[in-house]
Amino acid sequence: MSEPETPGEALTPRRWLNELAAPERRLLGLATLAGVVAGALTLGQMGALAWLVSELVVATRAPGELWPGFLALGVILPLRALAQWAQEAAGLEASLRIRRRARAALLDHLARLGPVRLASRHSASLANQLVEQVEALDGYFARFLPQLRLAVVLPLLVLVVVVWLDWLAALFLLLSAPLIPLFMALVGMGAERLNRQQFAAVARLSGHFIDRVRGITTLQLFGRTREATAEVHAAADDYRRLSMRTLRLAFLSSAVLEFFASVAIAVVAIYVGFGLLGYIDYGPSPGLTLFSGLLVLLLAPEFFQPLRTLSQHYHDRAAALGAADGLVALLDEAPAPGRDGDRGPVPTASGELATLHAVTVEYPGRGRVLGPLDLAVRPGEVLAITGPSGAGKSTLLQLLAGFVGPGQGERRLAAGLAFAWMDQRPLLIQGSLADNLRLAAPEADEPAMRAALGRAGLGELVAGLPQGLATPLGERGVGLSGGQAQRLALARVFLSPAPLVLLDEPTASLDADTEARVVAALGELAGAGRSLVIATHHPALMALADRRLELVGGRAVARAAQEARHD
Repeated sequence: MSEPETPGEALTPRRWLNELAAPERRLLGLATLAGVVAGALTLGQMGALAWLVSELVVATRAPGELWPGFLALGVILPLRALAQWAQEAAGLEASLRIRRRARAALLDHLARLGPVRLASRHSASLANQLVEQVEALDGYFARFLPQLRLAVVLPLLVLVVVVWLDWLAALFLLLSAPLIPLFMALVGMGAERLNRQQFAAVARLSGHFIDRVRGITTLQLFGRTREATAEVHAAADDYRRLSMRTLRLAFLSSAVLEFFASVAIAVVAIYVGFGLLGYIDYGPSPGLTLFSGLLVLLLAPEFFQPLRTLSQHYHDRAAALGAADGLVALLDEAPAPGRDGDRGPVPTASGELATLHAVTVEYPGRGRVLGPLDLAVRPGEVLAITGPSGAGKSTLLQLLAGFVGPGQGERRLAAGLAFAWMDQRPLLIQGSLADNLRLAAPEADEPAMRAALGRAGLGELVAGLPQGLATPLGERGVGLSGGQAQRLALARVFLSPAPLVLLDEPTASLDADTEARVVAALGELAGAGRSLVIATHHPALMALADRRLELVGGRAVARAAQEARHD
């Protein structure tokens, strides 16, 4: 969906919106058809009203004799309401499906980018794009697109009827009609720019607020809460001012459009009034009757109503284009070289879990950070990756996990291979202990979770909690110490059935007692036949290894585990 159909053709916001709408042409067409039916029934309603008034006033007929007109109104009104409901329901259903598909495409693209490419983007900004900016597409698909067609069909339908009644009145309507689209275009250009700025501002505000909330403890320790509150208030006030500019433009444009529509209707009313009084005898005016004149007056607002409705939804278009501009920029961000399709589905001939052959990894602005490197991870072995900071240990783990792809060389995994990941800052979500454990094993039951917690050294702690596994945690594990968070992540690894476990400095920033517990638990994990690849500086973890790989400047020097233990 997000890839250009023609090589070299850039994906633009308008083109992306059109691609999103294409699969829902049937529903959008149904919404348009229902709108046309509602418009035709409106013409019938106005005709019935004009006939009733004409018969009552001119023909002086009794109301009881006019039952056909009242019966027509009784049938038309519910049918018109039903058609309007069908138009709204079809448009909303099409919009819902399109937004689901757009959000799925964005999530798939984020998965292709991987955590390394997304590290430069704030999580609050990404959340804003996935929620607020996708939701901003609703009005464009649900209301603007169907109304865009109705704004052409319905005025033409009204114009045909008015021409049949009085061609001079139709000429007045026809001459005034272009003014509304002209002002819509002029206003739309400014509204689109303001909406882009507004979405950018709310993304910055989200990130700014989340950063201050996450760092509230540090701010309190250094006595900077007052300044942080003032900064958030200033950012929110900037967003308020930008929102008010957008609303001011919307109200101003609506007032201008209403003014021109009112002037055009007034001109038609003056013509009909003077024509009925006999002051105008040009063209068809001598043939005006109460029925034809009243029907022309009733239809004049209906001629402008689709255009006025379109002008109201034109701001939905501006909001959608502003949102699509940021979403397309995200979709245009290319994954790292080799990130797509680099996982070989065929296991290596010798049965290794993962192999790297002459692989390199390069980062923009940093050049080559890893390689060329050859590596094979065997089933059941423990591999320690050592080296100074910046030597490429984390990059190697990310390469094995598929978070980055090789710039050169080949990376292969055994068919269907899954892996478990744990680093020094484990991902913990706001939810219960059980919710966090089920991230690794969604089907895990309570006994399995308690057993995993016990192996990770958290069994006694959880047993002493009043709510047990239902104990709630805050975002990023608020409520647990650093060591407890590490052991909770380790319990997730125990729950995971993955044969390959990738560990990035799993004992960093832990006290000696907690570190010993974690090392013992990892030793138990290694004894269960799982393959462990550990990036570490700690001798205790190196002692677990069957093999050690030392990285220096991104290049590898292999050493036997026994040799490492004697260092």
